[in-house]
Amino acid sequence: MKSGKAVGPDDIPVEVWKCLGEAAVEFLASLFNRVLESERMPEEWRRSVLVPIFKNKGDVQSCSNYRGIKLMSHTMKLWERVVEARLRKVVEICEQQYGFMPRKSTTDAIFALRILMEKYRDGQRELHCVFVDLEKAYDRVPREELWYCIRKSGVAEKYVRVVQDMYERSRTVVRCAVGQTEEFNVEVGLHQGSALSPFLFAMVMDQLSEEVRQESPWTMMFADDIVFCSESREQVEENLERWRFALERRGMKVSRSKTEYMCVNEREGSGTVRLQGEEVKKVQEFKYLGSTVQSNGECGKEVKKRVQAAWNGWRKVSGVLCDRKISARIKGKVYRTVVRPAMLYGLETVSLRKRQESELEVAELKMLRFSLGVTRLDRIRNEYIRGTAHVGRLGDKVREARLRWFGHVQRRESEYIGRRMLDMELPGRRQRGRPKRRYMDVINEDMKLVGASVEDAEDRDRWRETIRCGDP
Repeated sequence: MKSGKAVGPDDIPVEVWKCLGEAAVEFLASLFNRVLESERMPEEWRRSVLVPIFKNKGDVQSCSNYRGIKLMSHTMKLWERVVEARLRKVVEICEQQYGFMPRKSTTDAIFALRILMEKYRDGQRELHCVFVDLEKAYDRVPREELWYCIRKSGVAEKYVRVVQDMYERSRTVVRCAVGQTEEFNVEVGLHQGSALSPFLFAMVMDQLSEEVRQESPWTMMFADDIVFCSESREQVEENLERWRFALERRGMKVSRSKTEYMCVNEREGSGTVRLQGEEVKKVQEFKYLGSTVQSNGECGKEVKKRVQAAWNGWRKVSGVLCDRKISARIKGKVYRTVVRPAMLYGLETVSLRKRQESELEVAELKMLRFSLGVTRLDRIRNEYIRGTAHVGRLGDKVREARLRWFGHVQRRESEYIGRRMLDMELPGRRQRGRPKRRYMDVINEDMKLVGASVEDAEDRDRWRETIRCGDP
């Protein structure tokens, strides 16, 4: 566990166990063995504090716009991690699940979706995508359904009883600005803030979607974020109904207001998608796992979102960045650690144009000038600004991130979805005139610029040295 996390009702932070070293390991091993043998954990671990966190969107007075996070005992979280490690050894989750799985991340799903859309756009073929949103997914999982899914996943009965014990007689209080509520029992859903809950939810989704996944070949799940694609509107509408039936008969709920439909290369009269007679909202862009995808294949909206996210991060640390008593080197380090990652998020999957790279660099230089107390009237060159703050060109960092990701994809097995998307060939002809830049067009330009080849990507260390672009 990471340090600096909010403690549960027992007020024992994980730092205590870290400081005790080997003594803590021996004590915890003995404690966890007793819990495993008795299948009963200490009563103190059953208590938690529920803190409502605003989602930063919608009406602040609406309870539905808050996410409840449970502050639980850190010692119990360590026990959960032990149980999770043992469950992962025996449970196989489907390839379509990218949430909280080893060697998978949001970037894998974003990349696969972008390349799939690019292939269909390039061949002038329609691609219909539905983004499914589940209402209060973690809070709606019925306990009996949870036990059923765990057993069906092949987990030994002893560990089923251990997980059941974690949810028996669980009690919580709600902490708000005016104090705490009375303690009450929690009898439905997974623990928000639990170390084990993400994997348990992945097991539930794996079992609930087992039948419908076979009917939707282009399906990706990241926990409760689901997207599936098809070449025909009728097929994607039929798949949506299958998903709704499979999920709602087991206690889940598909949100009618937040589930959205998008069509790539839409022809006139393509129509709409309906769910139980209700028209699904049709959009031209969708924020998928924090990255904006557009139906026309452009990335202008995503660039603007990245700039906005970077400015939001800059404002959070502006007290440090604008402090005249802090050196430029420290300011540059804070910028590289907090602000720049927000601007670069997901851009390794995007085919940027020179103009869009310039937009990002202009925004970065504005932030650096603000931080150093310099204006354009001072007529100080950009290279001097970057050298003073020890921050390299953003365009170079975008290229490095893009090539690093491409090398990662090339080294993966042939069954990996990113490789399959890049190697996939669809029938169809590119449109007349100057064609839009494809991802591999940008990659080839990047490799030519750094003097690399596709074969070099097989050697991780060599590839890393070739594409590296350090800060001054």
